[in-house]
Amino acid sequence: MEAMIAPLTKVVQTCSACPSQWDAWTTTGQYLYLRYRFSRGTVDAYDNPDSDTWTKVPDGSVARFEQGDALDGEISLEDFLAAAGLELAPDAEVS
Repeated sequence: MEAMIAPLTKVVQTCSACPSQWDAWTTTGQYLYLRYRFSRGTVDAYDNPDSDTWTKVPDGSVARFEQGDALDGEISLEDFLAAAGLELAPDAEVS
């Protein structure tokens, strides 16, 4: 599934493996939760990064993909973005 979403302007890695996950914001201010676990990548949109306020379980409503072996839980940001159909803005802040 390829996402039709604005480029990412800020991406913060919150876990490096099992799962690999990031908090990300688009150039329009939309918050996205990016996660890769068990060879599945998911992208979900929420109002903010506080998971205690989310009203739905992350399921890949914005984008999802399968890549790798069933137990894979580590992926680079570059590979994740390519598989999810997302891109960084030219001046993106990545940490």
